[in-house]
Amino acid sequence: MHSDFSVTYAALILVFSNSRCGMMESKPGSSRPDRKRTERNRRNQMKALFSELHSLVPPQSPTERTLSLPDQLGEAANYIRSLQVKVEKMREQKEQLLEVGKINTTMNSGPMIGFKSPEIRIWNNKSILEVVLVTGLDGQFMFNETVQVIYEEGADIVNASSSYVGDAMLHTIHAKVGEGDSSEERISERLQKIVNDMLMESHP
Repeated sequence: MHSDFSVTYAALILVFSNSRCGMMESKPGSSRPDRKRTERNRRNQMKALFSELHSLVPPQSPTERTLSLPDQLGEAANYIRSLQVKVEKMREQKEQLLEVGKINTTMNSGPMIGFKSPEIRIWNNKSILEVVLVTGLDGQFMFNETVQVIYEEGADIVNASSSYVGDAMLHTIHAKVGEGDSSEERISERLQKIVNDMLMESHP
């Protein structure tokens, strides 16, 4: 995906830059045959560049063949912007996976007998809230409280799962929250308070 974006963007830049250069290359002192040859070469180069760009952009609609060159370039620019959004989304997902991986590594790095200290991570990807909760084997009640808080704040749980990792449990919850409201902030504050209270009870 990232390489496709880079190649497509480079091709679009070349098309625009060559188009502008062609307007500036005509010199008053040049002979007419030279100007014709230069213009012909420029047009051929533009056709080759546009053909390359066109081959990298997937068809947007059945009527694309009837679009003018500026419209097709506009669609190419829109496609590049959509790729930028996808690349950014993938980057955020990668960072989230790395954080979960760090938690798993910590949990698997040694014996966790008597593990009691809960740990929580919360991410927001657009309107999806992802909650990763690590508890001891007796921490099912914390998972239940987490689910209850999410419901009370009006979010819809899309999926939830729990798995054993050594002497601990890894709980993952995905919930849909409304865009623009403050439910995400309230959920984060309440869940963090639950974890902090649990830590204080474990380490008075």
